[in-house]
Amino acid sequence: MTEHKPFAPSPHWGEKTAFHPCAVIPVYNHEHALPVVVEALRQAHLPCILVDDASSRACAAVIDQLAEDEWVRRVRLPVNQGKGGAVMAGLREAQRLGFSHALQVDADGQHDLEDVEDFLEAARETPAALICGYPRYDDSVPKSRLYARYLTHVWVWINSLSLGIRDGMCGFRVYPLAPVVELIDAVRLGTRMDFDPEILVRLAWRNQPMRWLPTRVHYPLDGLSHFRLWQDNTLISKMHAKLFFGMLLRAPRILYRRWRA
Repeated sequence: MTEHKPFAPSPHWGEKTAFHPCAVIPVYNHEHALPVVVEALRQAHLPCILVDDASSRACAAVIDQLAEDEWVRRVRLPVNQGKGGAVMAGLREAQRLGFSHALQVDADGQHDLEDVEDFLEAARETPAALICGYPRYDDSVPKSRLYARYLTHVWVWINSLSLGIRDGMCGFRVYPLAPVVELIDAVRLGTRMDFDPEILVRLAWRNQPMRWLPTRVHYPLDGLSHFRLWQDNTLISKMHAKLFFGMLLRAPRILYRRWRA
């Protein structure tokens, strides 16, 4: 359910400019970290779309309170969709509201929001490009997740027929909304932790320009992670298998298009 409340007059909603960014934050039970994340983005003068992915009552109440601010828009999903489903709902809402770009940010505080300005500046300089973060971890990262990421990197390189994707899992990105929403409306993408790598591979198949910036990542501000080690790794493995066969079918066209470019 998308909220349609009226907003106080603001130069940041509904602008029709070539570069008009917002932040999209998928939220599932991160009521303690979320206000810190929203305040940091507010200080960066970035309007926020909070996608409540069927959170608990306590988290929903925090989202409702934050949504009283004119800088914040709330989208409420009645049934949990997973991270990818929540992000896609937020990206569609961002485009509907007239934004040109959306910064995807996790609600748990793992992303270093001091990097927001650098990512937005890169998007402003190259508005057609997808600006992607590749992580620099501190000691808080779980070793099991760190090692599993390397396997995903290899499969992303294979399935994209390119070494250009530096990290398929980091969800700190600035999406140009027009090509991204066109893709998510045309293809059935994974709705959980498989979303982040799959959308990069499918955009690479379409020759989407990408730029890569380093960003610091720590796990997590409120001590709560929704990554399910076995279930999500199994889901990601199935996604890679699906993309592999899709790559085989598309390989001649992809390689020919890149050769022409």
